[in-house]
Amino acid sequence: MQNTTILCTKLGMGQTDHPELGTKLIQKYFSLLLESNQIPPVVCFYTDGVKLVTTGSPVLDLLKQLEAKGSRLIVCSTCLEMMGLADQVQVGIVGGMTDIIEAQLRAEKVITL
Repeated sequence: MQNTTILCTKLGMGQTDHPELGTKLIQKYFSLLLESNQIPPVVCFYTDGVKLVTTGSPVLDLLKQLEAKGSRLIVCSTCLEMMGLADQVQVGIVGGMTDIIEAQLRAEKVITL
């Protein structure tokens, strides 16, 4: 995962009418990254994706493990403020769109979940 940036834009993974499926998939995705020791240098969270780093997130423990192994987790401050979640961030660093753009431009590969 060297030089890869992952973008999390949803509270889950993929498009589905079953939110629990999206949640299950994102849990599995981050679990498998950790198990395989494929640690992405940067993971960005914006729009509904910011809910993944806040209180009650189903992947909070997994994201804390990724961060502990060196992933830089960037969370959109504008999104947090618009959703009233700024005081509920549990992991990552709160940044702006400039930080997200910088991460994308530095990456050789960008993956959107």
